[in-house]
Formats: sequence, structure tokens, C-alpha cells
Amino acid sequence: MILYIAGLLGVAVFAVSGALTAGRKNFDLLGVAVIAFVTAMGGGTLRDLLLDQNPIFWIRDTTYLYVVLGAAAATLVYVRFNKPPQLSLLIADALGLALFTIGGAQIAEAQGLPAVIVIFMATITGAMGGVIRDVMCGEIPMLIRPGELYATTAIAGASVYLILQELGVAVNIAAPIGMTVVAVFRIASIILKLRLPVFAVRDDA
Repeated sequence: MILYIAGLLGVAVFAVSGALTAGRKNFDLLGVAVIAFVTAMGGGTLRDLLLDQNPIFWIRDTTYLYVVLGAAAATLVYVRFNKPPQLSLLIADALGLALFTIGGAQIAEAQGLPAVIVIFMATITGAMGGVIRDVMCGEIPMLIRPGELYATTAIAGASVYLILQELGVAVNIAAPIGMTVVAVFRIASIILKLRLPVFAVRDDA
């Protein structure tokens, strides 16, 4: 039940992120709905395809669709009367990344997959929806922006989650700690402008 609720919260937060992005690109209502959907569902859909989960999670349970539409509609109403804070998009994306990363890790973990694959699936679940959103909106995806701490935070959070369990920590404690690691690292990178070192190859003059 906790995993299910976390999944719904992640979908809602990512839908808000998608709707805000679409609004800043001046998309129409259908465009807002499409961007909200791919942002919220893209990572989980790719994960389910790779893990041969049939049917895909949002086809199996249409509650996810209603949550996406509700979150997108609520965002439209809110921004109609209020100007969203400057950092609202990035913070919403960070929270969605945290919720989806650990949720994805738990789904992969339930199949008895090796730790490295669990971390890989967790990162895909958390990051790929944002990648699809950015590509469709004509932006460089945050996943590959130079120095951006994005997928790195998902890898760190999923790793902490697995390590804690290896040390004997209960899942219901390890999961929120893993989510906190993702969210704190990502939000800190936004506020403090933390960046990874950039590898650059200079051509000869």
C-alpha cells in the first residue's frame, strides 16, 4: 500500500512538473495534458517494458490516469490565479524523481534482480519521464545537461536504499531515507548550484 501511494504521489508531482513546462511553452490544453502524461508515465512505462511487465502499470490501474489529469487540471487552475514560484518546476521535478526512483527500485527488487539492475531500473523510472518531457518541449534533457546533478541523485538514493537493507534496516525505513537522499541532493544542487565536473576535450588550434 505504501508503494502504491508513493507511486500515485510521484505521478501527481511529475504531472504538475509537466503541466508547468507545457504552460511555459504556451501549449494548448491538449498539449498540457500530453506533456503531463508523458512526464508522469514515461519512466514507469519504459521500466515495465524492459521488465516485461504486462499490462503496463497505468493500463492495469487507470487510477494513475485520473491522477495525472487531476494534477494537470489543478495546476492549470492554480496558475490561472497565481504566479508559480520561480523554482516550482525544478522542486516538483525533484520530488517526483525521489518518489519514482525508490518506487522503481522496489518493483525491480521484487523480481529478484541484481543490485546493479535494480539501481538502473530505479534511475530509468525516476529520470526518463523528464527526459521525454524535455525532448518534446525542445529543451536539452536535464539528464545530460553538463554537470547537472539529476540521474546521479537517483543513483545515490537507490544505492543508499539497497545498502541500508543489506545492513538490516527495514524496508519501510530504508525507502523514505532513500527518497530523502534523492530529494535533498537534487534540491541542494538547484539551490546551491552544485555541479559535477565536466569532461571536455579541446581540439588543437
